[in-house]
Amino acid sequence: MASLLFSLVSLMCMLLTQWLVVFAATKTIPNGFSVDLVHRDSPVSPLYNPLETPFDRFYNAYNRSISRINRFRPTYSKAFQSDIVADGGEYLMKISIGTPPVSVLGIADTGSDLTWVQCEPCEECYEQRDPLFDPKKSSTYKSVQCGTNPCNALDNSERVCDLEKNTCKYSYSYGDRSFTKGNIALEKFTVGVDSTRNQSRVSFPNLVFGCGHNNGGTFDDVGSGIIGLGGGPLSLVKQLAKSINGKFSYCLQAPDSAAKSSKLIFGTEKESIAVSSSTPLVERDPSTYYYVTLEAVSVGNKRLPYGGFSSSSAGKEGNIIIDSGTTLTFLQSEFYNSLESALEGAIKAKRVSDPKGLLSLCFEAAKDIHLPIITFHFSGGAEVKLQANNTFAQVQDDMVCLAIVPSNDIAILGNLAQTNFLVKYDLEERTVSFTPTDCANNH
Repeated sequence: MASLLFSLVSLMCMLLTQWLVVFAATKTIPNGFSVDLVHRDSPVSPLYNPLETPFDRFYNAYNRSISRINRFRPTYSKAFQSDIVADGGEYLMKISIGTPPVSVLGIADTGSDLTWVQCEPCEECYEQRDPLFDPKKSSTYKSVQCGTNPCNALDNSERVCDLEKNTCKYSYSYGDRSFTKGNIALEKFTVGVDSTRNQSRVSFPNLVFGCGHNNGGTFDDVGSGIIGLGGGPLSLVKQLAKSINGKFSYCLQAPDSAAKSSKLIFGTEKESIAVSSSTPLVERDPSTYYYVTLEAVSVGNKRLPYGGFSSSSAGKEGNIIIDSGTTLTFLQSEFYNSLESALEGAIKAKRVSDPKGLLSLCFEAAKDIHLPIITFHFSGGAEVKLQANNTFAQVQDDMVCLAIVPSNDIAILGNLAQTNFLVKYDLEERTVSFTPTDCANNH
């Protein structure tokens, strides 16, 4: 009887550990820590192609943006992962996993939750420059059992249970026929640079991630996988929520502004004295994405209400997603037509056609051209004033085009519009704020 009681207690303790371990990273980092974000087109990026012109890079980013918006189509089914485009991310981030630590380079993605990397043994893997992570060589790697919190946090369409070994597996298929499959596991993550400078890296045990043993498709060979920064329970920021007080932020600079990287900050490194605009985050399904409510857009002093269309969801709460992985900004099609008309009336320059036929509103880039400030008005009184370099792109030496495009689906505030803002997320207060910042000198 005593032996049976001991066995039951041991089993309960093991199960309780598996259920609670997803919340194990609870040490608070009082001053926060940061990590470099490298734009894929930055001169310091391993993906940088010196043979491409700035115009080539912009059009490539345009095509990636168009592909990526497929993942945000408002079906709001739990199978939303099926529309993801695998190489849609724009920023690369380096972390280390395991003991001893192995450095991995992944796509930092606010539109994904589960962090996953390619792992040995590899049934099928895409070509990768760096060595694959081998869980057998890590003393801190732990398999996750079926029926536990980390496993159940996956959607039914993504979760597979190995009944023979009682281990939890994941399976993601992407809209471009790329895929990743593997084991859900726990591992030690080492991230960033501590702002106190007392230690160079900050480590967290028992973080949930995907160890991919079967991966293929259009992934770039410089990357090991995806680092999920979305709002779902398995994302890196949600798993670190107690340690970073639910706060993270980033300050994005234009990829061609300097060879420096941008910054992703976990917690709060330093308080800004600049005035910021804050708006509520809206709960919507799927929880991965960061939804806010856009109420109006102004061109100069002309305010255009957003969402007065009976056939669209533009008037609903949470009608736009903030996404670091999309370059362009997408707005509801009917509203876009009004915005384009207002801009054409405000810009005293000759309208011309994009030679590639992709962008609708283009002008001759004369030296004296004046491009107006475009202000996004969000709920809660937040006003984000976008300068010309947030909303227009030079596509030829003598031509600029509006980098806002129409969409029949959910709207997206892309990373070009977020350039030179400190974008701060507070997942406890459920707010996001925008502070005008010179991100190139905010290091």
